[in-house]
Amino acid sequence: MNVADIKVADVMSVDPITVKAKEEARKAAILMEKYGIGCVIVVNEQGKPIGIVTERDLISRVMAKGLNGDEVTCREVMSSPLLTVDPKTPLVDAMSKMSKFKVRRLVVIERGRLLGIVTDRDILRVAPALIEILASKEAGEEKYVKETQVGQCEICGEWSEDLREVNGHFLCEECRSEYSTQA
Repeated sequence: MNVADIKVADVMSVDPITVKAKEEARKAAILMEKYGIGCVIVVNEQGKPIGIVTERDLISRVMAKGLNGDEVTCREVMSSPLLTVDPKTPLVDAMSKMSKFKVRRLVVIERGRLLGIVTDRDILRVAPALIEILASKEAGEEKYVKETQVGQCEICGEWSEDLREVNGHFLCEECRSEYSTQA
């Protein structure tokens, strides 16, 4: 597997919590507390995503201004327009977009439908695997081990209980080591 093969859909959080634009900002805060999340997606009357309310929005646009969360709507405090990404987008492209716009979240939309959200935490969760892929590429290996297989090695034909995929071929330990020294 290549780092570019990892898509947003592979790491995103599904079924994000939503709040209607006309609801009080306090409701957004209550939902964030209830679900242990840092944002809610703001939707219009038709359920289409139109913005996002983050913890930072609540702090800077409500608390810091001394406003009452029961008297301000989510529409008034939300960040908009939404920064979105398609679920098939390579994760590295999503990471670049997050960096470029200095945001920690991208809303995942497919054909106008809200599918999920990808956050910096979602990316950190898969960071060890990303580092492993990059390290194996740097070492000249084109492999990413998903799991061990049992069967015949595709090079030597010997039976192995430790077959692993290398560039689309299942190889035993001996053939893997020979293959990596040839690469």
